[in-house]
Amino acid sequence: MLTFEEEGRYARNIVIPEIGKEGQEKLKSSKVLIIGAGGLGSPSAMYLTCSGIGTIGIMDEDTVTTSNLNRQILHGSDRLGMKKVESAQYTLKWLNPHVKVLTHDIRLRRRNAERIISEYDLVVDAVDNMETRYVVNDIC
Repeated sequence: MLTFEEEGRYARNIVIPEIGKEGQEKLKSSKVLIIGAGGLGSPSAMYLTCSGIGTIGIMDEDTVTTSNLNRQILHGSDRLGMKKVESAQYTLKWLNPHVKVLTHDIRLRRRNAERIISEYDLVVDAVDNMETRYVVNDIC
């Protein structure tokens, strides 16, 4: 059930007939895992968070570096050296405090993929290597 504050926040979604209040409640109960908090994962995470997805999981084992800042919009100069998942969590909670943000500061591997992915309804593949992409594809 949406709170009064959430109804105000998501009012523009709710007025869309294809979404409505029922659809917004489904979004709130949904869990999305974003694998990769870089150039693809950053905007995906921001838009999904703003749309009202109830739980966002962020998976990345990297830290924020200067070379990330021109395209990885979850992160800023003040976060250089910080783990990307922590930086992402900070930004996403700032954008929408109603969303639960879970962090996975590890690399997705075949041995941990099924356990982690099974906790989510949807996976956003925002990885930068084919090995991980194949694992994501196989498990999904």
